[in-house]
Amino acid sequence: METPRRDFIRNAALAGAALAASNAYAAGNGPRIKVGLIGCGGRGNGAISDFLEACKVLNLESEVTAVGDAFKSQADAVGDRLKLAPERRFHGFDAYRKVIASGCDYVVMATPPAFRPLHFAAAVEAGKHCFIEKPVAVDPVGARAVIATGEVARTKGLAVVAGTQRRHTASYVKNKMLIDLGAIGPIRGGVVQWNGVVPWIKRRTAGESAADYLARNWLNFTEMSGDHIVEQHVHNLDVAVWYLGRPPVSAVGFGGRARRETGNQFDFFSVDFDFGDDVHIHSQCRQLAGTWGRVGEMFTGADGSCFGGGRIKPPAGRKLQEPEVKFDTDNAMVQEHVDLIRSVLTGKPLNEARQIADSTMVAIMGRISSYTGDMVRWTDLTRDAQSPWYNLTLSPAPADFEGGKVTLPEEKPTVPGKA
Repeated sequence: METPRRDFIRNAALAGAALAASNAYAAGNGPRIKVGLIGCGGRGNGAISDFLEACKVLNLESEVTAVGDAFKSQADAVGDRLKLAPERRFHGFDAYRKVIASGCDYVVMATPPAFRPLHFAAAVEAGKHCFIEKPVAVDPVGARAVIATGEVARTKGLAVVAGTQRRHTASYVKNKMLIDLGAIGPIRGGVVQWNGVVPWIKRRTAGESAADYLARNWLNFTEMSGDHIVEQHVHNLDVAVWYLGRPPVSAVGFGGRARRETGNQFDFFSVDFDFGDDVHIHSQCRQLAGTWGRVGEMFTGADGSCFGGGRIKPPAGRKLQEPEVKFDTDNAMVQEHVDLIRSVLTGKPLNEARQIADSTMVAIMGRISSYTGDMVRWTDLTRDAQSPWYNLTLSPAPADFEGGKVTLPEEKPTVPGKA
């Protein structure tokens, strides 16, 4: 892995090259940036806006070639906002294929996480640069598939950027650089948290198919989202993996449910991630209204402490030489698209497939341990084919939605252990 200082020097060079390239494009000496959107819900709506804003930041013309969603109403809502012709709006569980074939060079993927490995593979096979929302899978098989597809993208020279915006935030990048330069000594432990509320719930309507209900209420089903430790808390777990520079060795967790109104997920998780060398990170996440909330990360080093992208506290008497970190915009959710496009323009495509798949796998580790009450090792999901969790796949699978063979999972959580 390159050091953060080298990353910064490299990014500065890329910025200059991209500026020259983008000026040439804006002068009419190159093609417009053509992008297709798969998934027209709230995240997809925001992601396509961020992508188009990134084109403006880089002084590039852009065109949305098509949008697609499982539901016509959502595809039309985004299509209306973007003033797309009806023939450039697709709906149904095979809409992603039509978006990919619409003449785009980039694909923004913001469907429920369960679909991510399938859609990513199709986009890379078709030679598209990809923005892929987090998390990228709901089970170990899916996460490993994303890693494999990411390597195919690398051989094809395709760019892949994930929706982990903290990695594209100046304050987080600066603190990572300081930690690597020894500002707080080696990280000895910490806590990462996402304590909030259930973002939304949907109830099944009369006559609604199992496939449609799962697609509408995906946030509350493990089979679709991975549970909130995977779908949401992956942001904080990703910071821990990033700052420590390695995945955990094992996870031991617990959780439960008392209040959630639909689906089959937990209300809360508490997981001890052992990163080896006596380093433990406490992962805590909760979706429960009327309770104390906090989203963030804190790490204790041998000589000081760091609060995610916030305050960093070195030992008394040690002066920090603050590294200069500049980005094109203060909006990290736009910056990640700037970084994607710039990497393509300069012929040095970013590839974040492995890092987001690894962080997704860490979150899946925590969920499996909490659901089963067992210790789950990193090797159980990544290398040990004899592990009961190595080949774990959740059902229904993405292909089932296209084939019309979707069975609704029970709307109750698993209960580990015995009374």
